[in-house]
Amino acid sequence: MKRPTLAVVAARAGVSKSSVSRVINGETTVAPEIREVVMQAVRELGYVPNAAARNLVTRRTDAVAVVVSDPPKGVVSDDPLFSTVVRTVSRELEAFGKRLVLILAESDESRARVERYVAGGHVDGVMLVALHGADPLPAALARMGLPVASFNRTSAADVPYVALDNAGGAELAVRHLLDRGRRRIATITGPLDLYEARERLEGYRATLRDTGRRSIVALGDFTRISGAEAMRQLLEDDPDLDAVFAANDLMAIGALRTLHQAGRRVPDDVAVVGFDDIEAAAYTTPALTSVRSSMADQATATVRLLLGLIEGAPRKPVIMPNELVIREST
Repeated sequence: MKRPTLAVVAARAGVSKSSVSRVINGETTVAPEIREVVMQAVRELGYVPNAAARNLVTRRTDAVAVVVSDPPKGVVSDDPLFSTVVRTVSRELEAFGKRLVLILAESDESRARVERYVAGGHVDGVMLVALHGADPLPAALARMGLPVASFNRTSAADVPYVALDNAGGAELAVRHLLDRGRRRIATITGPLDLYEARERLEGYRATLRDTGRRSIVALGDFTRISGAEAMRQLLEDDPDLDAVFAANDLMAIGALRTLHQAGRRVPDDVAVVGFDDIEAAAYTTPALTSVRSSMADQATATVRLLLGLIEGAPRKPVIMPNELVIREST
């Protein structure tokens, strides 16, 4: 059978060859209804683009690198939400005809390899995940002139990002606890070299400061065990505390275990709020009140930001909204 051409696809879809070309090349400026009729024609005809020829014309690889710059401990990559992010990114890229290249950068050597790989022209853009502190990778990649977008804020001012309203989410949590009559509200932070952890801590502090109450802070690292240990320390330091805001649900779950072991009733003695609203939050005992933030929506927005950058769109950061899901722990 003769291989269908671009012109045949255009005739079947009832659109121009240039419209078919834009859809096939993954351009984001095509109207959804045009994209749908073109893709329907592609499926019906079994059209397979000549990738080599197309890449020579467009100077595109149709590949996007998702770089997880996480330490070997895997603070973020071990989080159950990480798989949600990767699945969402993969599906979204596939919908635009792009291929995902997943790279874990856990050391200076591996980050240097990422720089060499990207400089070699193997991808059209980079999505960065789990950046810590003054990670040099965002600035290094941005200097190459390649489109780069970050899932969460980065220290590199010229790298656009999609982030949660972390401070606003913390404020929702603390104001809810205050409305429940809680007066000695502690927090368990995430690792403070992550922007989201610092922003959630600042949101907590600012809300208490507005009411004239003092902050009670214990350090965690976004893991269950750190939440359990931080809760134990908080109880030793301030036995009269009556609420805790944990900067993520995993630490909140660890805190619930420590409170149970210490004979503290939740929420009668100590109310607990988490952040992220992971699936397990609804199945703890008692069920956990949490700040819901859709990682899937954030991942989708980051992919679309990056694809827009590849097409020359403006470099504007995006802030995602939160909502509080109230359950039995408060």
